[in-house]
Amino acid sequence: MRHVLAIDIGSSSVRLIVYRYAEGELTALFTLSAPIAFRTDSSGASEIDAESLRSVIEGLLDKLCGRADFPKLNAVCMATFVGNLLGVDAHGRALTPIYTYADTRCAPQVERLRAELGEAGLRESHQRVGCMLHTAYHAPKLLWLRERGVQAVQWTDFATYLYRTWFGRADIPCSYSVASWSGIFNGVALCWDTPWLDRLGLRVDQLPPLADHSAAQCGLAPEYAARWRPLRSVPFFLAVGDGAAANVGSGAAAHGETALTIGTTAALRVISTEREPELPFGVWRYRVDAQRHLIGGATSEGGNIFQWIREQFQLPERQTVERQLLERTPDEHGLTFLPMLAGERAPNWNPKALGTLHGLRLSTTSVDILQAALEGVALRLAAIARLLRLPELPIWAGGGALRASKAWAQIVSDALNMPLRLVAEDEPTARGATIMALAALGEVALTDLPPQVEALILPRPDGASSLRAAFERHAALYQRLYG
Repeated sequence: MRHVLAIDIGSSSVRLIVYRYAEGELTALFTLSAPIAFRTDSSGASEIDAESLRSVIEGLLDKLCGRADFPKLNAVCMATFVGNLLGVDAHGRALTPIYTYADTRCAPQVERLRAELGEAGLRESHQRVGCMLHTAYHAPKLLWLRERGVQAVQWTDFATYLYRTWFGRADIPCSYSVASWSGIFNGVALCWDTPWLDRLGLRVDQLPPLADHSAAQCGLAPEYAARWRPLRSVPFFLAVGDGAAANVGSGAAAHGETALTIGTTAALRVISTEREPELPFGVWRYRVDAQRHLIGGATSEGGNIFQWIREQFQLPERQTVERQLLERTPDEHGLTFLPMLAGERAPNWNPKALGTLHGLRLSTTSVDILQAALEGVALRLAAIARLLRLPELPIWAGGGALRASKAWAQIVSDALNMPLRLVAEDEPTARGATIMALAALGEVALTDLPPQVEALILPRPDGASSLRAAFERHAALYQRLYG
């Protein structure tokens, strides 16, 4: 029997889950959680105070270590929202807020860097670092910060900052997984990218050292060893990116396995164990670990579109809507909905793209608009899937928004023309981080603990045909608007 504590730092909450692994079964014993929120404003800011976020996590750990039923742990693991950037001083103390992936204040720097690099330079950078030049990544943020006169002894990520605080050491590395979301990490050579460091005027020692997630850290600093006695000699595995952990926790850990997640936003990700897999322009290549790439694309739309329509339009009761969606013919509304209400990421990464609804008539109903919106999100995922050229294997699918609507799952299956395994798993990210920790302990392989499948959704031939035609109509409208 093994017990693992997973610390899952998401963009809306922090969750601590203790898992028991015994006789081939992984069971969540108990969970503690607390909400968090990024500070945002009309300038494009999206940030959170490092000390405040650390205090939330430490408060949960205080409660956990005080439980009478707290088991003896074999490991602690962590998954974190990635693309976060934090400046620290020579003692590892936070000098800046945590700038998140959603902070867009560096948009002018993106445009300037794109102009400097040109098409050939953009493509060369994309092949090295696996990321498009976009506000979500570090290069334009670091340039923006330098131009504002913001200085730091070192630029790091929040998870590395946490571990350095808890262990009282400045040499704790950042994992390849977390580094791969930065946009300045060479995902094939597994090192910080020299051309970007040169362009940004950074020395390599101004960034953390690097290691695989399995480089366990042991021996809490005296203050924390006294505070969290059950954790004082437990190995802490390095943090991994939340998307990587979610793939593993959703069952998509083997080469060629694909995971689809639709929560607030959406992502389609496939695992590759090739040394240097093909990377189509428009999608990203991150790392699960030193052996596995994670290739895919994320959209800025997902369940947020469903929620927006529910709030703005007079929809029937949810069960009625679900039944109506299941009964309707795909694309019967005659609408074309480009659902980029929160901007565009994959596949075109156009900072000027906006949501568009075309084809409205006096006869258009709220359910027509909802169906068009849900199909629009599915067709955005289909555009990513076409770039990825996915293996013809059922896709492991999950996320709160998708699990809440079998009708939407059917729409996505039709749009992708691929079967979906709808997984019965509420916490795929924490579960995936735990499986990775168990693998690092030598207890399991990453593929040994697939989740339960709630339903197998098969594409309908007529639905797939209708949404193929809708895809071309969507692409034509996008082309007319944005070129």
